[in-house]
Amino acid sequence: MSQALSVNTVFSRRVLAWFDKHGRKHLPWQQDINAYRVWLSEIMLQQTQVTTVIPYFERFTAQFPTVQSLAAAPIDQVLHLWTGLGYYARARNLHKCAQRVVSEYGGEFPASVDALAELPGIGRSTAGAIVSIAFQKRAAILDGNVKRVLARYHAVEGWPGQSDVVSQLWDIAETYTPKTRANHYTQAMMDMGATLCTRSKPKCDQCPLRDGCIAYAQGNPQDYPGKKPKKALPEKTVQLLMLRNPAGDLLLQQRPAQGIWGGLWSFPELALEVDAQEYAEDHYGKVIEIETWNSYRHTFSHYHLDITPVLIQLAKSPRTIGEAATHWYNPHQPDALGLAAPVKKLLEKLAQLDPRNNAALPTPKRTSSVKKTQ
Repeated sequence: MSQALSVNTVFSRRVLAWFDKHGRKHLPWQQDINAYRVWLSEIMLQQTQVTTVIPYFERFTAQFPTVQSLAAAPIDQVLHLWTGLGYYARARNLHKCAQRVVSEYGGEFPASVDALAELPGIGRSTAGAIVSIAFQKRAAILDGNVKRVLARYHAVEGWPGQSDVVSQLWDIAETYTPKTRANHYTQAMMDMGATLCTRSKPKCDQCPLRDGCIAYAQGNPQDYPGKKPKKALPEKTVQLLMLRNPAGDLLLQQRPAQGIWGGLWSFPELALEVDAQEYAEDHYGKVIEIETWNSYRHTFSHYHLDITPVLIQLAKSPRTIGEAATHWYNPHQPDALGLAAPVKKLLEKLAQLDPRNNAALPTPKRTSSVKKTQ
């Protein structure tokens, strides 16, 4: 047992020594550290790169400096600030979690992994990061970066999405996490995975764990962790109806809270096989001009969506518009609404064609493109 403990201690000491010299210490969420800022950064960093997160984190903390201010904000305002960051369920859970922290814990995050993991959007690894970094208590983490480091170090076979593989990695993570400086160790493991033990072309020559790494000794670190089994993504098609009234405002509808783009504002959708002009005249009134733009693809994690935007000029604003929450959006005076990324880009293009411009620009040539979500 003493030998095992000695090996584990060597592992953590090497990680911490590397962190002292090379670890990242100047990221925005590493300043004025508290549980709120750590939690916010950890949620944003899920499946998202640091460089992408930094401006979002700074805007969020400027607008919502405390968990109380976030909890009191309208969900539309939260989604608006999240627009473009992707995986919008994170933003909805962020808002719900803030409200529960305020209502159930008096605005103070609980300091245990179990209690944190009961809150919306917080899993075991995120809870561990909050406990170790914000409260400086021993708690293991296992985000994507740490999975990669540990899977290579021990040559753990299989895809970490499988329960037996992730269970094995959790056991390893718990074993190596030290009792002291857990906050620095947690940050160091994430930093090593992000900067040294990268998915492709890992910098093994700079890694403090190289001597004990089985994958390095085998000469195949790129083979760990195992890849997720590939499967063909289904394809779906949709028309987005960009309905414009005589003033140049564009009709947006709020999507249901659950599902893709939940709670965000988008253009009305229509199946590809339905005649857009006929549908628009039946539901929104007389159409005086219609223009179909080139289709393009937006890829989600579980399917491809081929979007065909259709610009429809209405003779006048309809008095009633179905049951969904609706909003007439002025592209030159944009409201603080949560927008799906493709909708935001279309609105920016439509601003150039707004009839309120002194000289409306001609419709630019549009070509099909592929857009992947983050």
